Amino acid sequence: MKTIIVPVDFSEQSGYALKVAASLAKKQKLEILVLHMLELNEAMLTSTEGFHPEQTVFLLKMAEKKLNTFLDKDYLKGLKITPVIKHFKVFGEVNEIAEKHNADLIVMGSHGSDGLREIFVGSNAEKVVRHSDIPVLVVKDELKDFKIDNFVFACNFKSESLAAFQKARKFATSLGAKLHLVYINTPGDDFLSHNDSLEKINTYLQKAGAGLEATIYNDYSVEKGVLNYSESIHADLIGIPTHGRKGLSHFFMGSIGEDITNHSKIPVMTFKI
Repeated sequence: MKTIIVPVDFSEQSGYALKVAASLAKKQKLEILVLHMLELNEAMLTSTEGFHPEQTVFLLKMAEKKLNTFLDKDYLKGLKITPVIKHFKVFGEVNEIAEKHNADLIVMGSHGSDGLREIFVGSNAEKVVRHSDIPVLVVKDELKDFKIDNFVFACNFKSESLAAFQKARKFATSLGAKLHLVYINTPGDDFLSHNDSLEKINTYLQKAGAGLEATIYNDYSVEKGVLNYSESIHADLIGIPTHGRKGLSHFFMGSIGEDITNHSKIPVMTFKI
């Protein structure tokens, strides 16, 4: 990795993300792009009398001042930090910035969400996960030292997730972490016998060229299985592939990756399929 993007809104959670990014940057000599999105819209910038550039300049100057204060932290000393400010809060822009700067990872904080708020609003982390083509690491709590010993990677062991698995494997190696592969077996139409599960996993690992083993874990849902298994082995990080569904297909079908990102207390890293 060479570049990390950290979206910040000056909250405690974005501070937690920045600290994790700093830990990674120190270990691997990375550049950190700190991204702040202004809460502007066309109505604020225009009126019946026309465009008001002075208003935009004022708000940008205020944001720059606040961002500089936010970045005045001891743990950022000696690191290459590049602040980036965008006018609008458009989550698709995070991916555009990642492409422009050849970024390798997005690190962001999240409150998570649940209940009706999740259905109608969702979390900012969920929106970034949905739009991003590069891995997204989401943290909920402060981590004094981002040290990963046990990294769980959960998937359906279908060929579509092979590229995501290889990225997770490479990331685990770069951190010196042990990679735990897990297949969640659930009741219903997707249930597989133990032998069928083993055959599916072995075929997948042969295609991946990986001499690893995987655990078959039974639970009522994939989300519960991933979270319960991760807690049982004291995982420091959960990796999950995601389709990043958008629009109506996302609303009706949902995304296991986004659900886990919202509800996990353990840091979650998503890999776009």
